[in-house]
Amino acid sequence: MRADGGLGLGIDAGGTQTRWALAAPSGEIVAEGQLAGLSALQMGSADGRRAVRAAFADLCGAVLEAGRPARVRAGLSGFGGDGALLGGWLAELLALPGQAVALCNDIHIAYLDSFAPGQGYLVYAGTGSIAAWLDTDGALHRAGGRGVTLDDGGGGFWIAREAMRQVWRREDECPGSWRGSALARALFAQIGGSDWALSRNFIYGQERGAIGKLALAVAAAADADPAALAILQQAGRELARLALALTARYGPRPVVLAGRASALHPAIAAAMRAALPAALALEQRVVRPHHAAARIAASGT
Repeated sequence: MRADGGLGLGIDAGGTQTRWALAAPSGEIVAEGQLAGLSALQMGSADGRRAVRAAFADLCGAVLEAGRPARVRAGLSGFGGDGALLGGWLAELLALPGQAVALCNDIHIAYLDSFAPGQGYLVYAGTGSIAAWLDTDGALHRAGGRGVTLDDGGGGFWIAREAMRQVWRREDECPGSWRGSALARALFAQIGGSDWALSRNFIYGQERGAIGKLALAVAAAADADPAALAILQQAGRELARLALALTARYGPRPVVLAGRASALHPAIAAAMRAALPAALALEQRVVRPHHAAARIAASGT
């Protein structure tokens, strides 16, 4: 274990995956890892709180094998500002004072891995979707990110839900038609079969991150199935809508598209580009929010 007291721990917790990194005061990333996704939204139930506490215990155990951090900066999906219990758990598990742990929404950290405050707009598509602008006063302005039950158009959950909805509507009209659909076959292969009970149990019994992973099957079918391709193209237009919402409010700025769902298939970014004004700069980028969070923690800011 590194004993460097200046290490900063960065955590990026999303619905599909939770990533962590340790940074030295120089900014060098000295260790990193990942585990299953988690969300601050789980704190609304006793079972969810137990799951988050267990995930934090696993994460902190892995971190302490690599080094002992002096400060923590964590970005959590679904975080709404009440982090006393979450922060207390991390402080306890890492044997740190409470003031050494800072929590925020995951999009805040992702933005800082893409832009300095005020520079541009980040459109992030993971399990859900959101657009963000951090102004020069440090205030975060957003479009979308309302949760997968309400919207989050263009995110992995939305893609999966749209695909399953279309497949089962087609089955209503023509039972057995799934056999001739590359999209349906890919979805059912991932779920484990074509029986409605399997789809029902998967959609209504799994965490949102696991459901979002069905978007991988949609992307895999897109080159062979026009229905799958159309869903991905609509996802790109949904993501463009988020960027346009911010430009309408705060003026044109460069846009970065990031997140694992946005990289599922080139059709997503292409459709987003086509739906934006030609003069609006768009760059697709891989962001590493856990690295940014670790460097912020190591710097003490």
